[in-house]
Amino acid sequence: MSNEKQSGKMWSGRFREPLDGDFEQWQRSIVFDWRLLPHEVAASKAHVSALFAADIIAAEEAIQIREALDSIAAAHASDAGKELVRDHPTAEDIHHFVELALVERVGSLGLKLHTGRSRNEQIATDLRLYVRAQIDLVVDSLAAWASALLQQARASADSVMPSYTHMQRAEPVLVAHWLLAYIEMILRDVDRLRSCAQRLNECPLGSGAVAGATLALDRNIAARELGFAAPTANSIDATSDRDFILEYLHALTFVGLHLSRFAEEITLFATAEFGFIVLPEAFSTGSSAMPQKKNPDLTELIRAKIGRIHGAAQAVTMQLKGLPLAYNKDMQETQEPAFAVEFVPPMLKLVARFTAAIQFNRQRMAEAAQSGYLNAMAAATYLVHKGVPFRTAHEKIGNAVRFALQEGVELRDLTINELRAFGPEFDEDFFPAITLNATLDCHDVIGGTARKRVHEALEAASERIAAISREAAHAGA
Repeated sequence: MSNEKQSGKMWSGRFREPLDGDFEQWQRSIVFDWRLLPHEVAASKAHVSALFAADIIAAEEAIQIREALDSIAAAHASDAGKELVRDHPTAEDIHHFVELALVERVGSLGLKLHTGRSRNEQIATDLRLYVRAQIDLVVDSLAAWASALLQQARASADSVMPSYTHMQRAEPVLVAHWLLAYIEMILRDVDRLRSCAQRLNECPLGSGAVAGATLALDRNIAARELGFAAPTANSIDATSDRDFILEYLHALTFVGLHLSRFAEEITLFATAEFGFIVLPEAFSTGSSAMPQKKNPDLTELIRAKIGRIHGAAQAVTMQLKGLPLAYNKDMQETQEPAFAVEFVPPMLKLVARFTAAIQFNRQRMAEAAQSGYLNAMAAATYLVHKGVPFRTAHEKIGNAVRFALQEGVELRDLTINELRAFGPEFDEDFFPAITLNATLDCHDVIGGTARKRVHEALEAASERIAAISREAAHAGA
């Protein structure tokens, strides 16, 4: 039987029987890998440069192919063009699509492009380019969120709020100190993502199907043209490695965890029971039944959507475990989980705008920070400065708190005589030592909530956030 029904395939020569129609549609990846077209074009142009340097194609041929590749990219850059790629009736994958489109433009010359390469190395290269670009988008969006948090932290000045452990009020902190905690998380997220980008930044082109290219290609040419640090060191690993996808997804799980914790706190703090935050109406919705409601839909959806990231990471883990070297068709299934988290950068942009629009009920937060004996730690520290061992100081202040609870007053409302019932060390200087500012400023250590330390931390965070943008601009230059 002839293989006419297989014509146009990239592998048709060996086959006599046509593919089962349902199987053919089922195994196609063009329905999701269409988004790799810009990266496939870029990698193909880099391969053209390597072929030309190896005297496989002539200068005029290289020019024709490169111009045709640019034409393909331009023709499908719009939403309508992307749909044409996705809905192509015969292309198996993005590599096949570009080859078909190239042949349409330059005829049989387009068939020369696949000289010296394999789809195994093509997809490995395209995916590295894709993940690298996505990391840049996520980092940029994280910087926007960090900037919004910094803006709110600066605007909060010396406003205070209670901190919590075990979801019970613990000690007063500056609102800026609480916001800076999320900036620290974001900065770690950026470091993780950039570390991932550094490890994936090697070029698989020239690895062939598994054993390396059969032509004497200078692999450094393609690596340089695509902005990779170097060619990959081992062809077997290069064509079968998807660690970078899994590492990217795991880095995003941390981003998701931090987003979800923020969303949870905002949701709680916006309740009437807390009353610390006024939700911006532009990011809230109402109830179809209860006219008074203003619901925190953005933060609730964030909490829910984070599950997609964790699901994607778990899916890729299960797809890769136990795979023999090198390329296996199973690896096609690592693509959709990577594409499934494209919602993260736009979600982060929304969170940044939401964060900038939040209003704080500073009076309610200050009242909460000055009730419930949140100055007890400062009170114990006062006794430590009087020479009392901390364990003993802790016991004395605990007894004083129990007495104040019975009397229905705060520590500051107790008299000297009442306090001296718990120890002779108490004197009139006790009361200045447990004021709100003194309670804050006794945490005068690096990373503490003392006012001067937080002001210093704001400046340091500002510089670190600015450095992200500077490094991004340098990388793109």
